[in-house]
Formats: sequence, structure tokens, C-alpha cells
Amino acid sequence: MKKMSSDDQKPGLVITVTESIRLFLVSASNDRRLSEELRELALTLSSAANAPYKQIRSIWMESAFDSRPGLISFFSGSNFIFTSPKPREKSEELKERLRKLKELAERKEYQELVKDITPKKDLNEPFSTYKDQIGFGLHVALTMFTGYLLGYFAFRALFNHSPIMNSAGGILGLVFGMLLETFLFIIRTSEPNLKSLSSTSRFKKNQ
Repeated sequence: MKKMSSDDQKPGLVITVTESIRLFLVSASNDRRLSEELRELALTLSSAANAPYKQIRSIWMESAFDSRPGLISFFSGSNFIFTSPKPREKSEELKERLRKLKELAERKEYQELVKDITPKKDLNEPFSTYKDQIGFGLHVALTMFTGYLLGYFAFRALFNHSPIMNSAGGILGLVFGMLLETFLFIIRTSEPNLKSLSSTSRFKKNQ
């Protein structure tokens, strides 16, 4: 008699043990023509409510032809037992990713709820990039140079080509250009704050 293979030992398809199957298993457990392993298996399965189909089939096929019932009548009345698969456990990496996604979703939901209350951040902050810094520096230099030229030629026309007065006019024009650029810079930087204050005041009035 051959021993059960590893495939036969796997549960696989499970069926209910009917009375005819139980009687056959009890009979097979006492059949000396079967191996000891099969006889022990038959005795174990005879007391169970459900049993693997492969194991019952192995016992039936190894039994003598004259001692086993017909295959159709043998399995008649037996039902299949379907078991839900065990849920897969999530890996730690997946759990961490899901946790971060949940936190991100909660943060977005919170920002959506308070977007009418909190002022919006100005993404275009002054000097946020090197391009803005270089552009501002060139603009200041150009404004001061233009102021110097205007002051120089203005004093030259007024004071009859006096080198000292011409230089003094250029310096005054340079200072005026610097003050003008400073004034414009203050206006540009304070504009976002004025907008946020006005939006906050409008929200308070609507409440």
C-alpha cells in the first residue's frame, strides 16, 4: 500500500461527512489490507463532521474493490464546505504609508474647513528666490543711476556748469532715487498684509 503524498495531506476541498461516508471510514479503519497510516486517518475522519475530499478519496481508492461502495452513491448527499480565506496581514511599510496618507487627508480636510478663517499665505514673498534678489538689486542700481543723471544735468543747467554743484545735484538725485525705491519696496511688502487684514475684517462682518 502506498503512503499518502503531500498533496493528499493538504486540506483543499472540504465536504460534509454523511452517514454512508462515516460507515465506510469506520470499516476502513479496521481493514488490515490498508496501511496503518490510512487506517488511523480513516478512524480520525469517521468522528469528524467535515473532512478533506482528497483524504477520503485516497482511502476509497486504496480500499479493495469489493469492500468499497460505488463512487456516486458514496458521495451522494455530501455538501461542499466553503471557508473564507484568511485576510492578509498588512506589512509594516504598507501600514506606515497608509498612516501618512490618512494624516495628509486629515490635514487637507482641516485646511478646507478653516480656509475662510485663516488668511492665505502669500507664495510670492519678496526675495524668495535668487532671481528676485538680483532683479531687485539691478532695479535699485538703475533707479539710483537715473536719479544721479537727472540731478547732475538739472544742476548743470541751473548753476552754469559748476563741477561742484553738478556733483551735488547728482548726489541729491541718487539719494532721491534710493528713497523712492525704498518707499516702493515698503508698499509692495505691506500689500499682502493689507489684503489679509481686509479679508479677515470682511469675514468678521459676515458673522
